[in-house]
Amino acid sequence: MRRFAFLLFAFCAVFARSPAWADAWPNRTIKLIVPYPPGGPTDLVGRLFASKLAEAWHQPVVVENRSGANGNIAAQLVYKAPPDGYTLLLHSSSMVINALLYKNPGYDPFEFTPISQVFDYKLVVVVHPSVPVNSFQDLVTMAKAKPGVLTCASAGGAGAPTHLSVELFKQRAGVDIVHVPYQGGAPATNDLLAGHVNMMFNNPTQSLPYIKAGQLRGLAVNWLQRMAQAPDLPRGAELGYPCFDVGTWYAVWGPAGLPADIVKTASQAIMRLSREPEVIERLHANGLNAIGGTPEELARIRKSDTEIWGKVIREANIHID
Repeated sequence: MRRFAFLLFAFCAVFARSPAWADAWPNRTIKLIVPYPPGGPTDLVGRLFASKLAEAWHQPVVVENRSGANGNIAAQLVYKAPPDGYTLLLHSSSMVINALLYKNPGYDPFEFTPISQVFDYKLVVVVHPSVPVNSFQDLVTMAKAKPGVLTCASAGGAGAPTHLSVELFKQRAGVDIVHVPYQGGAPATNDLLAGHVNMMFNNPTQSLPYIKAGQLRGLAVNWLQRMAQAPDLPRGAELGYPCFDVGTWYAVWGPAGLPADIVKTASQAIMRLSREPEVIERLHANGLNAIGGTPEELARIRKSDTEIWGKVIREANIHID
């Protein structure tokens, strides 16, 4: 009897430690790694979703800001994390772009487990009112007639979405404009408002108030549909330039090997939250669009962006050691 009792105890102990018998995920604190400092749009949305997910899952979801190296530090942290669902990454399309730009970014974007898109935003093509154009086609015509004269600001340094949008414009429209890089959106926008540069592919938060005030002239948006906050601005495809219909997206990723049941639970929760009126309204107020796509959709976007931006980067010969 004693031997039987011992064997029964050992049998139960083994299965108690087995993942198949473990409590359902999540059963403790989840870290959501954000690759940018507190206060920015990614951080604000991350904290909004973290609080909502914590309510839904009855477990703390803590935002951890790990800025630096254009988002690579945060990506590396999650890339090396155990695939248990307790360390997730909220990153922008820069995660894909950086792997094309950097000689050694410290991760492979195709080894992350896609969970769900969270939000995206369109870039608005804006010019200073002193530039004598009233439409996007006017801008292209002027750029072709006066090569090397127009100046275009970008924010975020080499390889940032605003910079690559400038290069995409130059390549696909066949124009020669002068790229003027800035370290942030605020100084770039200030110089555009002052007329020190002529144009910019800018985010809606920093563009729409000045368009409405008449301090900047909006010409187009580069995304797949018109922007609800400025429905009069045409998109690239309507103007004969479907190649410009690309923008910046943000998504949640897990480390490689994240179990399918965790991916399903997390993606379904994010998709539900993305349909909540409060979430839609709060993102909309900042010029952002709630998405909440499936893991399969996110995987397709990762592949598509790699192809699009890879070509732009190679043709522009952009690289970071």
